[in-house]
Amino acid sequence: MNYDVTVVGGGIVGLATAHRLLAAQPQLKILLLEKEAKLAAHQTGNNSGVLHSGLYYQPGSEKAKCAVQGLQQMLAFCRAHGIAHEQCGKIVVATEAAELPRLENLWERGQANGLQGLRKLTPAQIKEIEPHAAGLAAIHVPQEGIVDYPAVCEKLGELIRQAGGEIKLNTRVEKMHPAAGGWTVETSAGDFPTKFVVTCGGLHADRLVRAAGQTPLAKIVPFRGEYFQIKKERRQLVRHLIYPVPDPKFPFLGVHFTRLVHGGIEAGPNAVLAFAREGYQWTDVNLRDLAESLFYPGLWKFLVKYPSMCGYEIRRSLSKAEFTRSLQKLVPEIRAEDLETGGAGVRAQAMLPAGRLIEDFHFEEARGALHVINAPSPAATAALAIGAKISEIVLTRLELSGENGSMKFSLSPARPQPPARGQISEAPRIARRRLCLRPKSQFQNQIIDQCF
Repeated sequence: MNYDVTVVGGGIVGLATAHRLLAAQPQLKILLLEKEAKLAAHQTGNNSGVLHSGLYYQPGSEKAKCAVQGLQQMLAFCRAHGIAHEQCGKIVVATEAAELPRLENLWERGQANGLQGLRKLTPAQIKEIEPHAAGLAAIHVPQEGIVDYPAVCEKLGELIRQAGGEIKLNTRVEKMHPAAGGWTVETSAGDFPTKFVVTCGGLHADRLVRAAGQTPLAKIVPFRGEYFQIKKERRQLVRHLIYPVPDPKFPFLGVHFTRLVHGGIEAGPNAVLAFAREGYQWTDVNLRDLAESLFYPGLWKFLVKYPSMCGYEIRRSLSKAEFTRSLQKLVPEIRAEDLETGGAGVRAQAMLPAGRLIEDFHFEEARGALHVINAPSPAATAALAIGAKISEIVLTRLELSGENGSMKFSLSPARPQPPARGQISEAPRIARRRLCLRPKSQFQNQIIDQCF
């Protein structure tokens, strides 16, 4: 069968994209390919299941808009399909004086982004919401919550199939090459001709770009986030979600407490270099993955830029006592004996050669292909909004023809629009320089990197 659009990747962004495409154009022949035996096997299925509201993001940015819109869409989806979720709220706590100006900045961002019900909390008011937390001040964010993301993905998969889309599991993409009328996607389960390809490869996003014959701007460097769980008899120490004030000097948020939608309290995560892209513990080593990371100049520049943070993260990973001390800043009563080993996830951090992490959503586009290189938090919360945006991009590159509504290529794909002023990051600057190069072929990369 010839497909109109093939989506590579069965995480939440890939599934939401296929779902939105079928909702917009039900006659499309959609194929979704996933290399694992189940959907949501990696990043989507190994996070703490938080519904983010958009508190942290630059006001007016598309990332902030996607977070705010995506939260409402995800809540509506969960209500419509009976998926476990709860808007339990969270507090962001300043534990020392140096954090108070940054807390105020978060307050201003939350107000500008249109978050509802925000409250500033005094130490006494912190105790009313989280009796065992401690801090000088906090922000209460009532719209935040928790959800079962794997269940969301299973429902999306079910809806895709009901709408006539196909999902093939245990199907690893090996190569993609241009063919008459589109692409041929070569996989472990055979070849699939398609008119348009969307890759949402997460931990393997950059490799999928290479599999399509292009060179990605960024490298995926895997960072493992490890969790402890609070033992059942001590779970009263945390009611809902307790977060620290992020330090803008460092690229990671910091450990926090999260109530899980099906019970239990998680504490974490830290952030340490993983020795495999799917390396969920120290003993998981993939020599190819490790070599790619270690021989990437950007990683060494990153380590030079953040030596103390990287050293501390390793020490905290190897020392339960050190992990506990970091948690005690938020909940002083927590003790090492209250914690038991929890799960872990691996973040697909898109890193530029200069050693900078791309913090926004980052796409790269070739003729008839759109590659999602970076979809960081709040991508899970915002997945339905992101899927809708990707669907819009794809459909502008295709045009309806014929009585049966089949799809064909538009010979003049729309030019990428520049990011709005004030929202330009290092990655878009590189992208624009690359666009100035004379195309070597009709499949010369074009870049879309505008946070949608």
